Amino acid sequence: MDWEARKRWLTAIEWMQAYDTDALKADLVAGAVVTMMLIPQSLAYALLAGMPPETGLYASMLPLFAYAIFGSSRTLSVGPVAIVSLMTMVALSNVVEPGSTDYISAAVTLALLSGTFLLIMGLFNFGFVANFLSHTVVSGFITASGIIIALSQVRHLLGVTANGDTLPKIVTSLFENIDQLHIVTLVLGIAVLGFLFWARTGIVKLFIHVGVTRENANLIAKGAPIVGVIATIILVSLFHLDKQGVSVIGNIPAGLPQLTWPEISLDLIEQLWISALSIAVIGYVESVSVGKTLAAKQRQKIDNNKELIGLGVANIASAFSGAFPVTGGLSRTVVNYDAGAVTQAAGIYAAIGIALASLYLAPAMYYLPKATLAATIIIAVLALLDFSILKKTWNFSKSDFLAVVSTIFGTLLLGVEAGVAFGVLLSLLLFLYRSSIPHIAEVGLIEGTQHFRNIKRFHVTTYPEILNLRVDESLFFANATCLEDCIYQRLYDDDRISHVVLICSAINEIDFTAMEVLYAVNDRLLEQGVMLHLSEVKGPVIDSLRFSGFLENLSGRVYLSQFAAFESLITCINPESPCLNNGGNHGA
Repeated sequence: MDWEARKRWLTAIEWMQAYDTDALKADLVAGAVVTMMLIPQSLAYALLAGMPPETGLYASMLPLFAYAIFGSSRTLSVGPVAIVSLMTMVALSNVVEPGSTDYISAAVTLALLSGTFLLIMGLFNFGFVANFLSHTVVSGFITASGIIIALSQVRHLLGVTANGDTLPKIVTSLFENIDQLHIVTLVLGIAVLGFLFWARTGIVKLFIHVGVTRENANLIAKGAPIVGVIATIILVSLFHLDKQGVSVIGNIPAGLPQLTWPEISLDLIEQLWISALSIAVIGYVESVSVGKTLAAKQRQKIDNNKELIGLGVANIASAFSGAFPVTGGLSRTVVNYDAGAVTQAAGIYAAIGIALASLYLAPAMYYLPKATLAATIIIAVLALLDFSILKKTWNFSKSDFLAVVSTIFGTLLLGVEAGVAFGVLLSLLLFLYRSSIPHIAEVGLIEGTQHFRNIKRFHVTTYPEILNLRVDESLFFANATCLEDCIYQRLYDDDRISHVVLICSAINEIDFTAMEVLYAVNDRLLEQGVMLHLSEVKGPVIDSLRFSGFLENLSGRVYLSQFAAFESLITCINPESPCLNNGGNHGA
């Protein structure tokens, strides 16, 4: 493999070549800050996924190394995230018994499958798949998932047994088991929740008041979960609250993940491949959205296909670590960026920090209450809730509003997996719906210019004998009849029309069905003594028309510009001027 090929696949080579002391210092600081954030989050998301807490730490080590080598983003931070962890729990709960050894094996298989799907899509340049999920549908799905995640953690705050993966099931289960309410756990959980909620703004104001810059105060505030973890561990151990019924994490094996080859079960693959594909797509969309936003601020570029490869290798690394699916996280990536990360070396340093914590701090986490981790998850997912999208879409587009509302309720009532499928289907249906109703404008000439504009928006010159229609969409099977109906309706409304001009400047391609429709329109107009003309036809389109034989049958002419068509047809409608029929491909 030559040097250029290595640079193409191993994107780390690009930033490593220019790595210097300043970058080292910045990345070390960012790595330290992200480590402090990742420790409680990794444990919390393992809890959310139904996995042993140490697997959350394992999922934050090798995947970070893997993405750093292959990923294209300089600041994206990969690891366990709320939505993917929830989807993992939902997928596995339908297949194996939660808490069993088989559950861990299934999680590893799920990570391996997700990584394989991502890697294959990257190798075959399938980065465009993100385009099949509209922003409105993704926002609705993430908001609904955030609600489900937050509600699923309420049981740990209350100290009750409850389950469910949809809003009705979770709420019903909580009410049915409310008699198990544990007051000490509730007080502890509410205290941590209140502290973390206050810390989001209160700590910033406090440190600014004592002279710390806002930027540094914001970074300090990100470490609030660590304070909550340490404080509650001390409280539980001093007052033996675990003996009073407060549920704690318990023993966490100290050490690094044991790298093993995942056991492949064809039965598991058959049961999990659809869930793995859903996790891969949603994880990729979430990751690439965050990566592109921050890359734009740094005037850098994200390569969609390299992102697929980077995330794919990261998930495969997580599988070999005995962990569960991962992706780029919003909160940790923003923290990484705000902390001054320059390259993916920051992620490597964070992985090393997590490894050290797993080696030397694991025993100290025995008394960590699950209520603390639940509070950490709830505060983290609050950033995912975006109800403002409802107002924005209502004001902008009722169809987008319907898409958001439908996705939210679909996910809440049917679950995250059904929500993913519903979101993808809804995105495609919206695309087809909008494409099936192309914008077709009747235009006229703006006096003193050669420009043609919509007669409903501008004061223009028109002639009743000439119908000028601009089609602002490529023509294909879903929208061709819409153009046909529009032409026939105008002819029905005004029997003075003797020439129809289709302005094709926005038509990039025509499929076979649309070609057949053009044939039918041309023949029907000719029967009524109306000539069909084309103007401003693009090269590839004119090639298709010529190849199909349509130009030979066209009753009118093809003009290079709409102005030329308009001038020519004005002479045609003048009885004293000759008008030529079937001008072939004039102007093509």
